[in-house]
Amino acid sequence: MKHNAKFVLMRGLLRDARHWGDFADLLQRRFPDTEIITPDIPGNGRLHHLTSPASITAMTEALRNQVALRRQLNIVAISMGAMIAIDWMTRYPDEVQSAVLINTSAKPLSPFYHRMRLAAYPQIVKMLFHSPVRREADILALTSNKYSNDKALLEIWQAWQKQSPVSFSNAIKQLLAAVRFSIHMRPKQPVLVVACKTDRLVDYRSSIQLAQFFQAEYLQHDTAGHDLPLDDPEWLAGVIHKWIV
Repeated sequence: MKHNAKFVLMRGLLRDARHWGDFADLLQRRFPDTEIITPDIPGNGRLHHLTSPASITAMTEALRNQVALRRQLNIVAISMGAMIAIDWMTRYPDEVQSAVLINTSAKPLSPFYHRMRLAAYPQIVKMLFHSPVRREADILALTSNKYSNDKALLEIWQAWQKQSPVSFSNAIKQLLAAVRFSIHMRPKQPVLVVACKTDRLVDYRSSIQLAQFFQAEYLQHDTAGHDLPLDDPEWLAGVIHKWIV
């Protein structure tokens, strides 16, 4: 890695920088001299009071504006955040050095029932109409295989939502932006695609299709849920370090 390179960590639908949890610290230990930046999508976290952009391209612009020096960036992104990463690296290739894309999907590579598993559709619809605090229980149950019943973690997430609630209208905007996202060109930068075989939200075959289209390296975790940085942060930090170094 170049000396002045940075990591940009990007979360997805209804999530914010705090949801990286231990992973950000573990990655920092692997790269002690590298700056790690954790921007938020407008409508989430520190920017919960703002209106969420209605498209992935507009989200890219909002996140780019939170990064002061946009060059030699190594992006690590999950789910909808990885869609933003793909858009960023293809439209601004001189700014991005590499990208790690976790549990994501795109049209037209994958059918709708792989981009979101059929069993998850009714859960997502119900979740959107729940209160922000109740929604956190839905999200944890759907996205984590290891902590789905962890009451202590759920209380932390619910406290964050009380501090920074994601509005119903912003949740809808983010979901529609993700559903509409499509790709038609390959990035020039090195890409590592990572997926979890037991992801109950996004079918891991969507990541396989993406890796094949990008002609990128693919790695698979066999037991973690959609939120891989939560379920196995040590493993994820390790594979990223090995891949980049």
